[in-house]
Amino acid sequence: MYSILLCAALGAVIVLISTMVVKLVWWWSMIVGLVIATAAFVLTSRIILKKVMTILELAAKDLQGQRFEKAIRSMKDALRYAPWQIYLSEQVNSQIGMAYYVKRDFSNAFPHLEKAFFKNWVAMGMLAICYLKRQKRDMMEKTFEKTVQWNGKESLLWNLYAYCLAEECADKTKALAVLNRGLKKLPGDPHITENIENLTSGGKVKMRSFGDPWYQFHLESVGQLQKHQMAAMGGRMKKRAVVRG
Repeated sequence: MYSILLCAALGAVIVLISTMVVKLVWWWSMIVGLVIATAAFVLTSRIILKKVMTILELAAKDLQGQRFEKAIRSMKDALRYAPWQIYLSEQVNSQIGMAYYVKRDFSNAFPHLEKAFFKNWVAMGMLAICYLKRQKRDMMEKTFEKTVQWNGKESLLWNLYAYCLAEECADKTKALAVLNRGLKKLPGDPHITENIENLTSGGKVKMRSFGDPWYQFHLESVGQLQKHQMAAMGGRMKKRAVVRG
């Protein structure tokens, strides 16, 4: 990382100057060098982070306005700062991969999601689904396992993992085991509890109660979503008719 290397070099120069020019004892020189190097690192990190956050905030506005290509170009531009800060490349690639995935451009999403930050569970969940679509179940499970290790308090993540196993891989036994593990992390979670009951009684993993956060993973076909929306609309119209009657 450039910032670490430059700040370490600065610290080393300060130590040499303090020892050989100012004639400080070596341990005082080390302290002075360490303090200055640390301060320089913090300042550099803040400057870089501010620049990146400005770019990502503008990209977020473009995404809200459905200007995907413009947003993605902006985020790719932010990658020029990646060598300066640890995990910055992974975090920016997470955002780029998610943007491509949401617009259903899975082929372009995949290489960015492969570089995603392991604590960004949404990006990692999308990566796992990409592996699933590529018939790489072992990589799907490996990705989910790594993700739940670092994001164990996310109910949707555990249910997403179980859905992929039960509904996409026809492995309800393993899906049930995953949900039970999730319940230990999130005791009493209603979504996990409901899906444990569904699988135990021979039913399916149900995800629609999560709303938009679930739909962004694109595991339901457009036709299924339209049927669900029409059914919901019909239910609302029926209620209005009853009230008016």
